[in-house]
Amino acid sequence: MNSPIFGDKELEKYRPVIIRRYKKFEAKLAALAPGSSLSEFSNGYLYYGLHAYPDKWVLREWAPNATKIFLIGDFNNWQKQESYAFHPVHHGNWEIELPLNTLKHGMLYKLWVEWEGGAGERIPAYCRRAVQDHISKIFSAQVWKPSREYEWKHTPVKRHENPLIYEAHVGMAGEKEEVSTYNHFREKILPHVAKTGYNTLQLMAIQEHPYYGSFGYQVSNFFAPSSRFGTPEELKELIDTAHKHNISVVLDIVHSHSVRNENDGLSRFDGSFNLYFHSGERGMHPVWNSRLFDYGKDEVLAYLLANCKYWMEEFKFDGFRFDGVTSMMYYDHGIGRDFINYSLYYDGNQDEDAITYLTLANKLIHELNPNAFTIAEDVSGMPGLAFPIEEKGIGFDYRMAMGIADFWIKIMENKYDEEWHVGDMFYELTNKRKEEKTISYAESHDQAMVGDKTIIFRLIDSLMYTNMNIFERNPKVDRGLTLHKMIRLATLATAGNGYLTFMGNEFGHPEWIDFPRKENNWSYAYARRQWNLLHDANLRYQFLAKFEQEMIKLIKKHRVLSHRPFAIIQNINDQVLIFKRNHLIFIFNFNPTKSFTDYGFEIDKGVYSVVLNSDDSKFDGFDLVDTQCKYSTCQIGGKHILKIYIPSRTALVLYRDK
Repeated sequence: MNSPIFGDKELEKYRPVIIRRYKKFEAKLAALAPGSSLSEFSNGYLYYGLHAYPDKWVLREWAPNATKIFLIGDFNNWQKQESYAFHPVHHGNWEIELPLNTLKHGMLYKLWVEWEGGAGERIPAYCRRAVQDHISKIFSAQVWKPSREYEWKHTPVKRHENPLIYEAHVGMAGEKEEVSTYNHFREKILPHVAKTGYNTLQLMAIQEHPYYGSFGYQVSNFFAPSSRFGTPEELKELIDTAHKHNISVVLDIVHSHSVRNENDGLSRFDGSFNLYFHSGERGMHPVWNSRLFDYGKDEVLAYLLANCKYWMEEFKFDGFRFDGVTSMMYYDHGIGRDFINYSLYYDGNQDEDAITYLTLANKLIHELNPNAFTIAEDVSGMPGLAFPIEEKGIGFDYRMAMGIADFWIKIMENKYDEEWHVGDMFYELTNKRKEEKTISYAESHDQAMVGDKTIIFRLIDSLMYTNMNIFERNPKVDRGLTLHKMIRLATLATAGNGYLTFMGNEFGHPEWIDFPRKENNWSYAYARRQWNLLHDANLRYQFLAKFEQEMIKLIKKHRVLSHRPFAIIQNINDQVLIFKRNHLIFIFNFNPTKSFTDYGFEIDKGVYSVVLNSDDSKFDGFDLVDTQCKYSTCQIGGKHILKIYIPSRTALVLYRDK
C-alpha cells in the first residue's frame, strides 16, 4: 500500500497518525449514521427551532441543564407564564406547542431559561431570524412566516473547476454611510461582479452577529441570515440572481468559534458553560475572546452539520469557505507558531475531534450536492487538508494560498524596487502542494482592514487623495498603478486552481475598512465602497478596473488555470520573469529603470501576438509597445528564439498564432 496521502515520502513516518485520524472519522461516521446517509443525521434544523404546522406552532430546543423554560415575547408582554412553559421530552430536549393563532409573522420572542442557581433570557439556538433593537442594540428572535415563500427561478450552477472569487460584504457594498442591503447588492454590485468576469461570489458576515464591527466573525445565531441587510427572501433572490449569471455563491461560514454573548448567543445557553463549548480555559479563544466548540460531542456535531445542510438546502449556497480552520485543528490554535516541518502536523498538538468534524462536514456537503465545493482558510499548511477523504485526506476541494499575500507585503515593505528578486517571486507564487488545489490572492479583506494596508495604499499612500486625476502625471502614482497591475496579473497567472479578490480592490479602492465603533464616533465613513471613484471619467481608478476585466477574460478564455506554469527565464539581474502556461507566454519586467530591446528567450517556433499589455494606454499606460506587431521566432544555435521589446515595469502576455 502506498503512503496514505499524496505518495509524499516525507509523510511515510507519520502513516500511523494519518491512518488513526482516518479510522476515527470512519468510526464517528458509522456511529452517527449507521446504515444511512450523513444527510439524515444532519436534519436537526427541521426538528429544533420554531416550526409552523397546519394546526399549531412547535418550538423545540436542547437544554439538558435547564430546570424550566418559558416562551416570552410580544404575545404575552414578555412575562413568564405557565401557559407558555416548555415541557421536557427526552435526552435534554424541551418542547412547547401553541395554537396557530398565538404567533404572528413579525412578532418578537425569546426563551426564559432557568437552571439551578440562575436564569436568563436566551435566543433559540436554531433561531432562523434575529433582529436588533436600534436603541438598546439587544437582539430578539423574530417569528418569520411570510405569506409567500420565495420561488426559485434558476437552477444552481455547475461547479466551476477554477473559481474566480469575488469576496464581498453586503453591508459595506453601498456608497452611502449606512448598512447596505441584499437588494442593493443584487441590483448594483452583482452586475459589476459578472461584468468583471468573476464566476464565484463569496459572501461574508451572513450568519447573524451582534457586533457589526466583527466583520461577521463573532457569530451569535448560526441559522439566521443577518437581518441588518434585509430579509431571508431577499438573500435568496440575491443568490438566485447570481445563479442566473452563472455565478456560484459561497458562504463564508464560521464554525471555528462563537461569540461569548449569553443573552443573544449560545454561550451558557442552559446555564452550563460546556453545552456547546469546552469548559474552562479551553473553552475560550485566547485572542478572539470567543467560545470554542467541543467537536467531541455528538450534539455539537449534529448542530454544526445541520447548519451546513440548512444553508445549502434553504438558501441554495453552492459551497463554503470555512473560516479559522487553523484555530480549529490545533490546541494552541497555531498562535505564534511557524510550521516549518512536518512533525508540527503530527506532534499531538492537533485536535483530532475538530479534524474529524471537518472531514464529516466535507463528506456531508458533497453528499448533498456533488457540484458543491469547499475552501479551507488555513495558515499552517496541514497536509491532506485539500485531498479526497477516501484517500485519507480531510476532503476540502481547495485551500487558500495564504502565504502569497504575505509575500507581496514583505517585498513591498522591505525591498527597494531594485531588489525585487524574480526567482524568489516565481518560487513563492508557485510553491504549492501539487496534489492539493489552491486559491491564490494578492490581497483579501484582511489586507483592507484598519491596521493593515491594501496593495494600492502601500504603493501610493496619501497620493491617492491628491494625484489620481487623469490631467497630470506623478511618477510615484505611475509606479503604483503599474505595479498594482503587474502584481495582480502575476498572482492570477501563477494561481494554483483559483483566484480571489476583495470587493473594491480590483480598482484600487483608496480607503481602509473601519466599521462604526466608539473610537470613530460610530461612523460609517469607512464601512462602505466608493463606487463613484470607479465611474468618474476624470480619475484613474477606471483603468485598474479595465485591466482586471481584461486579465480575467484572458485567463478564462485560454483556460490558463487548468495547466501548470513553468518558468522559461528568471533573470535575477535583469529582474525579468518569463513563464509559459497553456498557450500563453507571460513576460514581466520588474526592473524600475531598465527597458530591454530585442530581449531574447527560447520558446516554441512560431509567430506571436501581444494579447495583453499592462502599458496599454487603455490601462493608463504609455503605449511603449506596439501591440499590432507580430513577433516571429528566429533560429539561433539550433534554438528557436523570440526577441521582444520589454519596457520597464511592464507585463506582456503573448499568444502563438495558429
